[in-house]
Amino acid sequence: MTAEPAPPDPIDPPRAKTGIPKNPGRRDLGLRATLLFPDRAIVEQFYVPVIYTACRTCYSEEVPEDIFRRAVAGDFDPSKMQKLISSVIESGHGSTIEHVVFTFAITGVSRTLSHQLVRHRAGVAFDQQSQRYVTFKGAATMLPHSIAEGDPDLRERYESQVDGALDLYGELLGAGVPGEDARFVFPNGTRTNLVMTTNLRALIHMSGLRLCTMAQWEIRRLFQLIRHEIFAVSPFLGSFLAPKCVPLGYCDEFKQPRRALPDPPAQGPRPRGLVRKGRGRQGGRSGTAHDLIEQPLGRQPSGRVAAGVCCGGGRAAAGSVGGALRRGRVASHARRR
Repeated sequence: MTAEPAPPDPIDPPRAKTGIPKNPGRRDLGLRATLLFPDRAIVEQFYVPVIYTACRTCYSEEVPEDIFRRAVAGDFDPSKMQKLISSVIESGHGSTIEHVVFTFAITGVSRTLSHQLVRHRAGVAFDQQSQRYVTFKGAATMLPHSIAEGDPDLRERYESQVDGALDLYGELLGAGVPGEDARFVFPNGTRTNLVMTTNLRALIHMSGLRLCTMAQWEIRRLFQLIRHEIFAVSPFLGSFLAPKCVPLGYCDEFKQPRRALPDPPAQGPRPRGLVRKGRGRQGGRSGTAHDLIEQPLGRQPSGRVAAGVCCGGGRAAAGSVGGALRRGRVASHARRR
């Protein structure tokens, strides 16, 4: 008996053009973000207790060292600790999360990205590979996908220009030109490496800007990887890393004509004015760093873009405290309107 051939895979219909850039998470850009410190054991044992100690100290007569000792010893209910931390962050008391830091190795990013990244200063420290003191024998560059997938003749000319610049760099060094001068010929796409240390408050701020679909595609991909690293050691803390539209409850980037969101499926009464958040997914998975994908642009009747519609929501796993926090912030925004 001859087996019937498998049916061909369905062909996806062409995507309608939108103002939202393609999701960089679908591409291997050759860059990496690796959490060097802390590991999961340190985060689980000390990071939430440190933040909880900072929060509790503000509202308690108990001395901080006793609060910390009891938190580490497990005298407090972990869910109540997380609830207090979430409430304090929700109130805007961000200094309490400046007491914990994360150190990342960032490799293979372009100089275009690093020029954006080092603009973040408060609560962040950087050390970057020097083009003055490092003699590059095999400098690599980043190829933008718009060029890689565009006109073949233009791509060939682009690659010829880049290769020519790198070849000239080697010739300049061979002719005795100092590396600090020869580097002037490097293109912006030249790859570089950094070490970045940031406190949690700064990381949440940076993620709010750089996970947005309006961010440049390369740095957006970097922060998707950073978010994934934080989730690996603490889903609770990682749940706070999301596009800024999630806590805002609307998108403040798009300036397009207003159009209302379709009515949601009937699920009982919904609070008046509550912002409906979009769904994020990639490859059938949700609730991970990969859920930050582009979605059709939707708007509330007020003309604001619904939270999470353009950025995929950036939500953590269902039921997480961080996800509940952001849902509460969206609802509270709607109530204030």
